[in-house]
Amino acid sequence: MIMPAAGSGQRFGSQSNKLFAILDGKPLWQHTVDRFQHRGDVRQIVLAVSEEDESTFREQIAAISSAAPIHLVRGGATRSESVGAALDAVKKFAAESTVANASAQTLVAIHDAARPLVRQADLDRVFAKAAETGAAILAAPVSGTLKRTTGNGSETVDRRNAFVALTPQVFAIDVICQAYARDRGRLATDDAQLVERTSHPVLLVPGSADNLKITFPEDLRIAEAILNECRSEFV
Repeated sequence: MIMPAAGSGQRFGSQSNKLFAILDGKPLWQHTVDRFQHRGDVRQIVLAVSEEDESTFREQIAAISSAAPIHLVRGGATRSESVGAALDAVKKFAAESTVANASAQTLVAIHDAARPLVRQADLDRVFAKAAETGAAILAAPVSGTLKRTTGNGSETVDRRNAFVALTPQVFAIDVICQAYARDRGRLATDDAQLVERTSHPVLLVPGSADNLKITFPEDLRIAEAILNECRSEFV
């Protein structure tokens, strides 16, 4: 399990990392970890963090107990660099696990540390589909009318078969490692795009639209309302 957590969070308008913002009594990132730490199919959690945040993460990790080990790696200047650093750690863990269980398939789930509201039922579905196909991501159908600008104004875009990508994005370890090996620094908006460039199909698994990414301070209020109303969904 990889969680990129090295972003600056400038849009959040805080001097510190938005992942340390308090949601329902504890830091945002801990809620995200909670969605995964008690799952039997999550063997370890790797947080890719910035140098300036590392000591705070270590202090907060030391103060909690987690069913799955939490490891820190130094993230990079971009999301891809952070995920790449975390992948190196996961590959070492996978190599050790393969010796113990040669028949086990290793999946790598990549999930935004700022998405604390992913539902267990959605995780079950995307993990199962990735185990079957080697690459699957959660995605929500576009519900609003899509527009794009033109030289003379705007035009409506057909939203049929259009989805908003969510996380986690889950891949067989060899699939995601091949994608990152071929990355060569090209821009990508998510990990699935890198996998798509290798011609490996990425399956979309419909997920709940309230799996929102905390970007602005008002998103915290929305997240807290969802958490309070549907707490049993986020065990």
